Amino acid sequence: MKRLLTICLLLAAGMLTVAAQGIYDIQVKDDAGRDVSLGDYRGKVLLIVNTATRCGFTPQYTELEALYKKYHAEGLEILDFPCNQFGQQAPGSIREIHEFCTANYDIEFPQFDKIDVNGPQASPLFTFLKAQQGFQGFDLSNPTGKMMDQMLRRQNADYDKSSDVKWNFTKFLVTADGRVIRRFEPTDDMKNVEMAVAAELNPVIGAIMARRSVRKYLDKPVEHEKLLTLARCAINAPSGMNAQPWLVRVVEDQ
Repeated sequence: MKRLLTICLLLAAGMLTVAAQGIYDIQVKDDAGRDVSLGDYRGKVLLIVNTATRCGFTPQYTELEALYKKYHAEGLEILDFPCNQFGQQAPGSIREIHEFCTANYDIEFPQFDKIDVNGPQASPLFTFLKAQQGFQGFDLSNPTGKMMDQMLRRQNADYDKSSDVKWNFTKFLVTADGRVIRRFEPTDDMKNVEMAVAAELNPVIGAIMARRSVRKYLDKPVEHEKLLTLARCAINAPSGMNAQPWLVRVVEDQ
């Protein structure tokens, strides 16, 4: 009985360790085989991508580099992990892959060592990412998305039931405090990826994009001080010649 209790406590401790582990606890290897802690990227917005050099989606490197150049100074990091699991489309060594990407796409964002993203040898990083953001389907109104769905369903009718990465250039968006908030499939429009990145980097854009129209009210009045604050904000709105000819009426009686 005592031994069983000890085993149970050890299992519980192990479960707590896994649950408590965050992205900053994970180590990866860079393109020179050196250990890199993802804790080094704390405070940065991350776009983590599994890539391939001989894929129909490989030209996305151009869009990723443009995104990096545009937002890197604002706090974006793109982390590139080549993977040869999908159609053997990332052959060669990491040095050969890096030379190809710099020569053909002039990339400047960091590339890391080749990894598996699925299966028993999957990188702990991608195991973590998949657990946070599962597969939510391809856009079937997109011809490429429909083609990908048909191709994968022929291989496995239930392919969409798992959180596995489905193909090259799947992207995970991580906030500056380490939360994995979005997953983009390779068929997703890069404009949507950029908007999500911009929203994380810019709190104003984030607030606008997160706004909701809610018509459900509490049965109590809004505090007078809050109404005055809103009124002050309103009268500071810009106007022609900055004349600000505003007249604000606050009605507190129902």
